[in-house]
Amino acid sequence: MKIAVFSDIHGNCMALDALLGNLKQRPADRLVCLGDAIQGGPQPAQVVARLKELPCPVVMGNADAWLLTGEDSGREAVTPERQRKLDAVRAWSLGQLSEEDRAFIATFQPTVTIESGSGRLLCFHGSPGSFDDVILPTTPEDEFQRYLLAHADNFLTGGHTHLQHIRRIGDSIYFNPGSVGFAYSHAQEESSFRADAWAEYAVLTLDGWGYSLEFRRVPYDAGRLIQVYRESGHPYATQDAARYEGR
Repeated sequence: MKIAVFSDIHGNCMALDALLGNLKQRPADRLVCLGDAIQGGPQPAQVVARLKELPCPVVMGNADAWLLTGEDSGREAVTPERQRKLDAVRAWSLGQLSEEDRAFIATFQPTVTIESGSGRLLCFHGSPGSFDDVILPTTPEDEFQRYLLAHADNFLTGGHTHLQHIRRIGDSIYFNPGSVGFAYSHAQEESSFRADAWAEYAVLTLDGWGYSLEFRRVPYDAGRLIQVYRESGHPYATQDAARYEGR
């Protein structure tokens, strides 16, 4: 069984369409989305429409939950300026969505389990216990095991950090498929920040002989995305589109 795992679309339907186009050429048996699908980018309603069309369970991410409720967990320190931006983008995003769209987002699940004859994949956003938990390649081993060791009889996958990577946990693995709609290098200064014009995802293959994991990056037209931002009415369109200039 081939399982395509993707996460963190953040309202960028252009990137999601690039990923789905790649999957048409290199198909998988199952799809699963690890959350943070709607909030942030210029195409929230389009992403909802696309997810509704797919045979694809969706995990509830922290940004999805905040979009619906406006309730902040307080796990991440945010400057007043950043908070004003988040609030403005949330209000605009909600204005793009119908009641039916919001009801669809409310069906997202804390975790999703995909069974196959050769193994079981446990899917979440941050960790199985919280969509706010942060797991990085540099997360201390004791903290990493605290989040995941109790679930290590599964293959494990989570999003949230927008960083493709893999770590061993017991006799199994944890992997992050990266970000579909807002990929970027973590090794850059904020003053010169640039996003990557590609959609990241992963494909886990489970068969009777073992397993394999493939990370994929699918490029899309940065210039077209900039145009989409400018035409969207997004309250921070100019600022957010600038992250893709020169790509």
